[in-house]
Amino acid sequence: MMQNVVSFGLCAAALLAPTSGFATRRVTPTAVAESVRLTTTKSSEIFSEAKTLMPGGVSSPVRAFKSVGGEPIVFDKVKGAYCYDVDGNKFIDYVGTWGPAICGHANDEVNDALREALEKGTSFGAPSANENVLAKMVIDAVPSVEMVRFTNSGTEACMGMLRLVRAFTGREKIVKFEGCYHGHADGFLVKAGSGVATLGLPDSPGVPGAATKDTVCATYNDLASVEELVKDKDAAAVILEPVVGNSGFIPPTKEFLEGLRKLCDETGTLLVFDEVMTGFRIAYGGAQEYFGVTPDVTTMGKVIGGGLPVGAYGGRKDIMEMVAPAGPMYQAGTLSGNPLAMTAGIKTLEILKREGSYEHLEKITSRLINGILEAGREAGHDVCGGSISGMFGFFFTKGPVSCFADAAQSDTEKFGRWHRMMLERGVYLAPSQYEAGFTSLAHTEEDVDATIAAAKEVFALL
Repeated sequence: MMQNVVSFGLCAAALLAPTSGFATRRVTPTAVAESVRLTTTKSSEIFSEAKTLMPGGVSSPVRAFKSVGGEPIVFDKVKGAYCYDVDGNKFIDYVGTWGPAICGHANDEVNDALREALEKGTSFGAPSANENVLAKMVIDAVPSVEMVRFTNSGTEACMGMLRLVRAFTGREKIVKFEGCYHGHADGFLVKAGSGVATLGLPDSPGVPGAATKDTVCATYNDLASVEELVKDKDAAAVILEPVVGNSGFIPPTKEFLEGLRKLCDETGTLLVFDEVMTGFRIAYGGAQEYFGVTPDVTTMGKVIGGGLPVGAYGGRKDIMEMVAPAGPMYQAGTLSGNPLAMTAGIKTLEILKREGSYEHLEKITSRLINGILEAGREAGHDVCGGSISGMFGFFFTKGPVSCFADAAQSDTEKFGRWHRMMLERGVYLAPSQYEAGFTSLAHTEEDVDATIAAAKEVFALL
C-alpha cells in the first residue's frame, strides 16, 4: 500500500513533560517553521477496516470527519494538552474528548487515584462512599442542585430529566431551542444541532411522531419566541444549553436567561439548564453561577467524571424526591455511580477548585480565540466568535451569531478546508463548524502561540 503523506509547515514549540499542575508549565518556543510530513498510513488502514465493522467506521457520528473531508486520524494515546495518533504524529488538542479533559489528558493525580480505586474493583452495583463524596461536591458547587442522581452519560441524564419534569408538573409539553442538543433520546431529536446538523439531518429516521409531538422549538436568545410557546401554562419545562456548544459556541445574553427565569416562574414551568458541556467548565458552579441565573433542574456530565463515562441530573429537593425509590418516577442504571467514575470526578473537581484554575483557563482561551479571529480578519476572511473560560468557538461568517439560524450562515466548506489544513499543521480541532472547542489546565501560552502561528499560515492560504 502507498503511504498517505501530507507535507506542511509547522510552527513547533519545545515541550516539557506533562505535569499535574498548570501554573509552572512554561516552555521556550522554538518558533521556527520546519518542513515535516504527516503520515497517515496506519490511521487509513485502521479506519478502512473499521468501516466494515461499525456503521461509518465510528462509535459516534461526528468522529467520521464527514463535514470536514478526508479521513479521521486514529488515536493511540493522549497526555496533557496533546494527542498522538497511530502513525506517531503529535497534535495540540482542542477537543479534549469533547470536554471532559479539563485538567489535561491522563492527568497524573487523576490516574493515581484511579489506580488505587481499581484495586478495589471496577463496578459494585451497590452503594459506595464515593458517591456521597462526589454528590456533596456537586451540591456545594451548583446553585440549583439540592439532590443529585448519577447516570452513565449526558444523554441518559437528559432522558431521566425529561421524565422527571413531566412527572413533577403533570404536563407533557417540552420547549427546547433550535440547535441545542440534549442527547439522542427520541424526544429531543428535533432541530438538535451538533452531529445532526453536521450530517445535514433535520431530525432522525426511526423517531416516531408520537415521541416528538409534545416537543416544540423556540429561537435561542429570542424571549418572545418562548413567550408564545408557554403562554397557555401547559409546558412542563423550558430546556436549554445555557451556553450553546452544539451549534458552535453561542453565548446567551444575561437578559435572555433572566427573562426565561421570570417567564417560567409566571407560567409554572420548570427551567432546565443542560450543563453537560458548561458544568464545571465555564465556572466551578457552571453557567448558572457565571450568569447568576438559577434553574430548577440541571443536567451534567463530561467534567464530573474526569474522563470516564458519567452523567447526572439534579435540582430542587422537592423535584428530585419524585425519583425512585424516593418517589414514583422510575429511572435506574447498572453502572450508575460507578466507583471509577466517582473517583475520577472527585479528583478532577479537587484540582479545579485550586486557586488560579479558572483564571488560567480564561487567560489561555481568550488569547487563543482573539489570536485566531485577528489572524482571520487580517487575511480578509469574515469570522466571528468568542470564549468563556475554557470553552470557545468561531464561525466563518461576519456575524454576530446569536442563534442556530445565524450559525447556519457560516461557510462550512471553508471551515472544512481550514480544519484539514490546521490538522496538517499539528492542531486538532473539533471536526465540525457546529461544535465548540475546549482548552485545559495543561495548555500553555506556547501551545497558543503555535496554534495562532498555524492559523495565520492557513488563513493566508484559504
